[in-house]
Amino acid sequence: MPTPSKIVIASRESRLAMWQAVHVRERLSSLNPGAEVVILGMTTKGDQILDRPLAEIGGKGLFIKELEVAMEEGRAHLAVHSMKDVPMVMPEGFVLAAISARENPRDAFVSNHYAGLDDLPAGAVVGTSSLRRESILRAKYPQLVIKSLRGNLDTRLKKLDAGEYDAIILAAAGLIRLGLENRIKSVLTAEQSLPAPGQGALGIELIDGAADMLDIVAPLNDPETAHCVKAERAFSRALGGSCQVPLGGYAIIENGQLWLRGFVATADGKEIVSAEIRGEVGKIAGDDEALGLQLAADLRAKGADAILEKLAHCQ
Repeated sequence: MPTPSKIVIASRESRLAMWQAVHVRERLSSLNPGAEVVILGMTTKGDQILDRPLAEIGGKGLFIKELEVAMEEGRAHLAVHSMKDVPMVMPEGFVLAAISARENPRDAFVSNHYAGLDDLPAGAVVGTSSLRRESILRAKYPQLVIKSLRGNLDTRLKKLDAGEYDAIILAAAGLIRLGLENRIKSVLTAEQSLPAPGQGALGIELIDGAADMLDIVAPLNDPETAHCVKAERAFSRALGGSCQVPLGGYAIIENGQLWLRGFVATADGKEIVSAEIRGEVGKIAGDDEALGLQLAADLRAKGADAILEKLAHCQ
C-alpha cells in the first residue's frame, strides 16, 4: 500500500513520553522518506491526577485512553507507549502492532545520600508509584518507610531533591533515555527486584484493521523483545495483572530458550509466591503466551489464588 503523505503519532506530553515519540518519529521518517511524520502531544487523565496512587484512580489505562480517542477520531494514526503502562487486555478495536528493542528493563535506586538499598538506615523514606516495588521493599526491607510517589520523571526527581524522600525507585530505562544515568546510584538485579511485564520496551498501538499502518510500523518490531514481552504479558493477564496487583514478570532469551520468571504478592510483602519456567522460543503465534500461561498455572498451584483473593477484597 502507498505510504500516507502524513503520519501522526499520538503521545503523552511528559518529557519521557515525548522522547519515545521522537524516537519513533525519527525511525519512521528514515523508513518513509516521502512522508511527513508529526507528533500530537496530549495530556491524559493519568497525568492530571497526581494526589492519589494510580491503583486507586483506575489503573494504567488512564495513560492511554485520550490517545486512543485521537486515533478513533482520525486525528492520529498510531500511539507510542511504554509497554509497562499498557493494560494487559487491549481495548476492543485496538492492537499492539509492534514492540521495539528493549532498553535496560531493571529498576534503579536513586538517592542523593545513599549508594544502595542496603545502606539506608531504619526509618528512611523510599518513594515508589508501584505496588510491585512496594511489596518487594516491604518484604526485604521492613525497617524502611514506603511512601507513594506520583508524577512524571522530572517531578519525582524534584521531590527527591527537595528532601521529601531519602531514595526513590524508578525504571532504569527512563533515566537512561533522558540522559540521566548519573542519577542512578545502583541498578537492582532481577533477583532484588523482578521487573514489571514489558518494562523497558516501547509499544506501537494501532486501530485494529489499519492494514496500511501495520505495514509501516512492522519494521519497528524487535522479535526477541516481542517474544519476551508477549510471554510476560500473558503471565500477568492470566493472574489478573494490573497496577492493583503486586506482580513481576520478566523474560530473557538464554541459550536459545525463553526463561520467564514471575511472582505475585500481597502489598505488605508478607506473602509472596514465585516461580520460573524455561521453554522454546515461540515459532508460531501463541507459543510465547503458552509459556506465560503455564507459569501462571504454576503460581496458582503454589498458592497464588489465595493472594489474589485477598487483593480482590482490598479493592
